[in-house]
Amino acid sequence: MQLFYNSTVNENTTQFSFEKEESRHIVKVLRKQVGDTLHITNGKGWLFSAEISIPNINKCTAEIVSKTLQPKRNYNLHLAVAPTKMNDRYEWFLEKATEIGIDSITPIFCDHSERKVIKAERFERIIQSAAKQSLSCYLPVLNNAVSFKDFIKQDFSGNLFIAHCEETDKKSLKGELKPKQDITILIGPEGDFSVKEIEQALQNKFIPVTLGETRLRTETAAIVACHSVAFTNEI
Repeated sequence: MQLFYNSTVNENTTQFSFEKEESRHIVKVLRKQVGDTLHITNGKGWLFSAEISIPNINKCTAEIVSKTLQPKRNYNLHLAVAPTKMNDRYEWFLEKATEIGIDSITPIFCDHSERKVIKAERFERIIQSAAKQSLSCYLPVLNNAVSFKDFIKQDFSGNLFIAHCEETDKKSLKGELKPKQDITILIGPEGDFSVKEIEQALQNKFIPVTLGETRLRTETAAIVACHSVAFTNEI
């Protein structure tokens, strides 16, 4: 199955037309014809089956013939991850985390961050592409980038963790995770969180954790955290 994404499709949609780029891909590359079935999601859990009625390379049109709301995971994972110095490393994290399973991502600018600007539109495209590739009908939410100081002031629910490299008492994330629970995990920049930031997190009920015995890159740490949560929730 090949999955297409469009946020405008909903459970009341009966007919849908693809944008020019996807229309050309459907007709020219995939060689789809009248009556062929396409699968579409709006990223909110709905999976639509549609039959092509007009295979035009500029505006391919299809009729929705069935719809199903896919089951959602029994946990919610929010990763707040500092942008990496090299942008492609953060993009790799976004792609792999989407494939593994994540619900929301917040880029956070920290005291030791070397990158203070992100390309949100490009990040969105990477997340959409990864969701389609992994046949996920739930698109992770990319929140607006925010400073650590502002992020930590929010009201949080569920289990809260901060992964850092300071030589202080920390628990193993693996040992702290429980299935079917909502989780927020903070991952710092290449220079780690500052002592002040760690203290702020602890004051806001974040539990300090370690992700293993070796020091990990930011993007690796984020993937390890993401996979640990997914593995804990495997049936």
